[in-house]
Amino acid sequence: MLAYTYIEQGKFELRDKPEPKITDTRDAIVRVTLGSICTSDLHIKHGSVPRAVPGTTVGHEMVGVVEKVGTDVTSVRPGDRVTVNVETFCGECFFCHHGYVNNCTDPNGGWALGCRIDGGQAEYVRVPYADQGLNRIPGTVSDEQALFVGDVLATGFWATRISEITEKDTVLIIGAGPTGICTLLCSILKNPKRIIVCEKSPERIQFVREHYPDVLITTPDNCKEFVLKNSDHGGADVVLEVAGTEDSFRMAWECARPNAIVTIVALYDKPLLFPLPDMYGKNLIFKTGGVDGCDCAEILRLIEEGKIDTTPLITHRFPLNEIEEAYRVFENKLDGVIKVAIY
Repeated sequence: MLAYTYIEQGKFELRDKPEPKITDTRDAIVRVTLGSICTSDLHIKHGSVPRAVPGTTVGHEMVGVVEKVGTDVTSVRPGDRVTVNVETFCGECFFCHHGYVNNCTDPNGGWALGCRIDGGQAEYVRVPYADQGLNRIPGTVSDEQALFVGDVLATGFWATRISEITEKDTVLIIGAGPTGICTLLCSILKNPKRIIVCEKSPERIQFVREHYPDVLITTPDNCKEFVLKNSDHGGADVVLEVAGTEDSFRMAWECARPNAIVTIVALYDKPLLFPLPDMYGKNLIFKTGGVDGCDCAEILRLIEEGKIDTTPLITHRFPLNEIEEAYRVFENKLDGVIKVAIY
């Protein structure tokens, strides 16, 4: 079985590995039909995910077909087309019961696939707690339509849900990469008064203009002034920070009106400090943390109803045996890439 494997910091390698086997009655084996590369995979490569285990097959964005299930799996059966949740969660602990599945207390809870246990940039993947980690894809939904449900789209959905967006709000989204676009799509569902996207890449700005013409666009060097001009109360009512840099973090709270919600969607490479003396008096509400991917069934329903479409994000397609070229293109942001599909 071909599998793209984390060897050591800075090095991934396409290797032949044994096909996974069921090791627990709650497991399922999924034949991967389509996968993708996430920026989090690059974080592993660059050494900024200390918990990543060398020798692990990477990849956590995938869809496939169930091949085998453990005896306690009831929600899926062999032959089902499924999305795979980025998070492993037991469904039974305190955090799972409250919908905080990213904080599942199981030893394999949270982000395990492609980080601490073998993931999906391979021909097959073992999914623990399959009843929680797999969702059946409706017959009218294609693999490409469903590809981002378990991670990047779940991230955008979670972020907009906790941001409490209303129809009166001005929403600022910082960053128009894949997660930023998914966050934008989910914000549109909330029907806010206006959405502003801040992005520096000319290619991504053009992408937003082409696909989402009702969205206002600005660049980082003019963002604060633009938001002040295009908001009602001295800044954005809701800010979603999806870029993940020191500058974008500062921009997020500076562009927020007093008493606004600032949701940190991005994963940062290094610690950042809150400049509390500068923030004093703004009374901001910060919401942070990893995606709680417990809305996948609802997301699939919205895709089936035509309310979410992430297929325009797939700009490049590669077979698994050319995944190293896919990484080169994605990591270096070549040829207008947004997301790649690996088949």
